[in-house]
Amino acid sequence: MKRRQALFGILGLSAGLVTARNASAQRAAKVPVIGLLDASERVEYWAAFRQQLQKLSYVEGKNIAFELRFAGGKPEQLPALAQELVRLNVAVIVTGGTAAALDAKRASGKIPIVMASGGDQVSMGLATSLARPGSNVTGNSSVSPDLTGKRLELLREVLPKMTRLAVIWHAENIGSVTTMRELEAAARSSKIALQNLGISSSTKDFADAFSSATRGRAEAVFVIHSPFLFPERRKIAELALKHRLPTMHGPSEYVEIGGLLSYGPSYLDLFRHAAVYVDKILKGAKPGDLPIEQPTKFELVINKKTAKALGITIPQVVLLRAERVIE
Repeated sequence: MKRRQALFGILGLSAGLVTARNASAQRAAKVPVIGLLDASERVEYWAAFRQQLQKLSYVEGKNIAFELRFAGGKPEQLPALAQELVRLNVAVIVTGGTAAALDAKRASGKIPIVMASGGDQVSMGLATSLARPGSNVTGNSSVSPDLTGKRLELLREVLPKMTRLAVIWHAENIGSVTTMRELEAAARSSKIALQNLGISSSTKDFADAFSSATRGRAEAVFVIHSPFLFPERRKIAELALKHRLPTMHGPSEYVEIGGLLSYGPSYLDLFRHAAVYVDKILKGAKPGDLPIEQPTKFELVINKKTAKALGITIPQVVLLRAERVIE
């Protein structure tokens, strides 16, 4: 809690949403207002975004202002929050995740939308192509579905005898649905039986999910990252250790807090890069002309301490490929 408060304090987030009085003053001074829209309050990611804007010479209250709309793990609130930002006539909406971007685009086809991260924007109807989006949406693709097979392959290298795999995911997240389909296809090819343990926004029943995984004789858990699951990563790590189940993740933050393996892009870097898009748009660029960029660097992170607690020996060939090993 202290760390979270410190992050908000340093970056001027501790007060939460900008007050109506401040917002009025900012609009009167014609300071561009940036709307931040996310299904949950992912403090570390948004802190990285705002720090990058500072490096690009944007100073809050002087030449930029913010309106924060975080759904607190309740994605069903995103449509109303997106409409609030549209009514405020913000200059740019920056979204975390595919669901937030879809709701922002439904709310407005004119206000520029920058995706800090997200799945396949083309198949979701957010862009005509990655090279030339052709709409009011641009930003980063985290290409999570494309990485699903690689994550399963890495998990099998660590657990070569694995035949049963539980999947914990947010069943109401549209991006996670795509990833789940990719995982099902990869599992069929590898002759691995999947146990579907979708979590709903209303229950957040992680304890029951892990108990079900144990009853189903799962040998590992594949966690499909989403804004809804990210704040629960400590709980997920603790339950996985309690049930002696190794876990595979996308973002490294899950492993830093006790998960076993992660493979994917740096989400902190993606959110930092979103600030570059905002800078270009504020200087006159049209989002439809700015290519949606895919990450070029992926990192394998291993928590060796967790492996030891689970009695798992990570093969040397896998350790040598790791970007980071947490001892």
